[in-house]
Amino acid sequence: MSIFFNIFAAELQPKCEFIKMGTIILYSILLVLVIFAGLWFIQHSQFRNEERKRQFELKRESQKSVSPIRLRAYERLTLLLERTKPEHMIIELQQKEPEALTTWSVPQLQQYLLQTIRAEFDHNQSQQVYVSAEVWDAIISARDQMASFCIAIVAQLPKEATAQTYATTLLTAYMSNGLTPTDKALAMLKDEAKTLM
Repeated sequence: MSIFFNIFAAELQPKCEFIKMGTIILYSILLVLVIFAGLWFIQHSQFRNEERKRQFELKRESQKSVSPIRLRAYERLTLLLERTKPEHMIIELQQKEPEALTTWSVPQLQQYLLQTIRAEFDHNQSQQVYVSAEVWDAIISARDQMASFCIAIVAQLPKEATAQTYATTLLTAYMSNGLTPTDKALAMLKDEAKTLM
């Protein structure tokens, strides 16, 4: 029996050696695959981190150059809204032509106000690139409503009204109007500009 067992063991020994060798090779291949996968994951993570850093740096550099331009756009649009308020337009007219309110007719003054509103808007139209669509829509609404307001006041005046009467009525009505579309647009501009600082 022991001879039979020795013969059987002798025959199994090369097979066991072969199985051991196959197992070692299989473990070696798995270990190499795990090492390669780990290296790939580390390298991929580093690449992603470098890409994020590069994108962040590009964004920061572009903001350095764009932010001042955007801030100037907000300043210009603020000036646009301020310059198209009735009190500003009338004061500016009196500085240019001190006797305009006494010598002009109501249609002449109305035409001047509408042209001022249109010219200010046309001069600053390119600034819409730097503000949100909501802010730009508020600015357009303020422009349109200011022009309509100037026209509506004329309709309320008697035919013999003077430019001085028109100016006084316009200013009084505007000041008593509460929160105007211009004020709303200015508030939106200021809020949006704060996000850049």
